[in-house]
Amino acid sequence: MKTLLNVLALLGLGLGSSLGLPTWADSPFPSKTITLIVPFAAGGGTDSIARDVGKLLSEKLEQPVIVENKGGGGGAIGANFVAKAPADGYTLLFATSTFATNSSLDSSLPFDPDKDFSPVALIGKGPILIVASKSLGVKNITELIAYAKKKDVNLNFCSAGNGSINHLTGELFKAKTGIAMTHIPYKGSGPAVIDLIAGRTQVFFSTVPTILPFIKQKNVDLLAVTGNKRLALFPSTASTQEAGISGLDVSTWWGILAPANTPKSVVDKLNQAINEITTQDQLKERFISEGASIERETPHEFQLTLRKELTMWRSLVKGSGLSLN
Repeated sequence: MKTLLNVLALLGLGLGSSLGLPTWADSPFPSKTITLIVPFAAGGGTDSIARDVGKLLSEKLEQPVIVENKGGGGGAIGANFVAKAPADGYTLLFATSTFATNSSLDSSLPFDPDKDFSPVALIGKGPILIVASKSLGVKNITELIAYAKKKDVNLNFCSAGNGSINHLTGELFKAKTGIAMTHIPYKGSGPAVIDLIAGRTQVFFSTVPTILPFIKQKNVDLLAVTGNKRLALFPSTASTQEAGISGLDVSTWWGILAPANTPKSVVDKLNQAINEITTQDQLKERFISEGASIERETPHEFQLTLRKELTMWRSLVKGSGLSLN
């Protein structure tokens, strides 16, 4: 009898193999480690937020979430890695606004930012702060525009690199105001800020976490916050809408993307888990302290948000004749 049972068991295994059914086919998601790809170097603001999210998501899903850095190409190397990964929910991209700006500027990317990803969840958004070097001597947007229109003035602005949110926000500012500014790209926000404080560059369209310490230390002058409302951190600083510049409602954002064709049930489970962890004080307090807001969207809503961003930036790139070179 025991021999017969063993034979039947083996036949059962063989039948399962012949049908192409993996032994884990019925395992609920997630049943193994999830890898969260950060498309930038370790140690930056994006990496730090991703690690907070990874830790909380691991606790929520009761599976390890490993944060892995794959920097380079303005985030394109990490994004391409995820686009080519198995569509099973176990390899995810921690995307930022630079995903949209860089994708809009670089037409040679080996992936399609819309078709090769399944949007999972939007985590948060934050405004862009327009700051100036102390040496420039301007205190608000009106003074900056007046300065730029003076004869023989060569105004410049720095960024974390070509295709970054800093870069394209600056280009959008130029398009909205009609002023001339020369773009000076750096390899990251760190060196850009150093030269701004030193007076070697003049204007910076910065994310809040990057520039906040230097505003508090009065190393730079805060001119405005993008969008149509003031920032609670700096209630006396006007928004760009108040300053007379309409349509400069630009935000930096953080979200999670999966490879295209990831099963809807997996995307929905991840979306629910991420939306739930953003209610925890650890993330809420961090975002508030950095002038950002927690955002909760369905995968479909996030997809529409992403497409709107891509359309806006592609229109700017086309209208301004921008390129990476």
